[in-house]
Amino acid sequence: MSGNFNGKVAIVTGGGSGIGLATAKAFAEQGAKVVIAEISAKNGEEAAKTINAAGGSAIFVHTDVSKADSVANLVAQAVAAYGRLDIAVNNAGIDPEVAPDANWDEAVFDRIQGVNLKGVFLCMKYEIAQFLKQGNGGRIVNVASIAGLSAVYNKPAYTASKHGVVGMTKAAALQYARRGIRINAMCPGGVDTPISDQNHKGDQAFIDRMADAHPIGYVSQPSEIAAGILFQCSDGASFMIGHPMVLDGGLIAG
Repeated sequence: MSGNFNGKVAIVTGGGSGIGLATAKAFAEQGAKVVIAEISAKNGEEAAKTINAAGGSAIFVHTDVSKADSVANLVAQAVAAYGRLDIAVNNAGIDPEVAPDANWDEAVFDRIQGVNLKGVFLCMKYEIAQFLKQGNGGRIVNVASIAGLSAVYNKPAYTASKHGVVGMTKAAALQYARRGIRINAMCPGGVDTPISDQNHKGDQAFIDRMADAHPIGYVSQPSEIAAGILFQCSDGASFMIGHPMVLDGGLIAG
């Protein structure tokens, strides 16, 4: 298997489903060796099995991105398996049911920040340390959301976490740009993933409203977002630093 990422080693957190799985598969199809970080052992193992069966190279590392020791182990296992790290896609995230600000439970708020925001912080902390140790740069894409650029109704905690991801991406990108480490964010609109399925619970009216809200007339497939992430990690995006790339079908263009 050959491609633009032939021989590169890529970590993808939340790589067992949705955008993460599509991204892991896309990297493998273009020749990268993929490390799938997942809190769900079932999803992670199945993702690695699928990639390997298709002729790619992938391992699964059980990971809780909200825990420093778990993230440190992830990076260590990637290097132990493949000898280096070139790319990291920090995609793991949660999106609980909506609720007005006054109704949010404090524990739920903390859990969202722990996974969506602290998780990205911890991943960058250990990924950047490995890049600096190797001394030849690296690529990071933090998966945020349009909620990182514009508030989402009835999702205050999620909106806060994704705004934080965008801000943290910009700050880290400025700090490490001259060390050859390119750090950017991906901000998708509506995407057809297991998380979105969980939120709309098969409510066709809700699904139709979501599609109609996007000027393009539909919510994206994970593969469309994965294509954008691979571009951000490619040599074609060599001048892209600290950029929150929007792929939202025109949702926030107006």
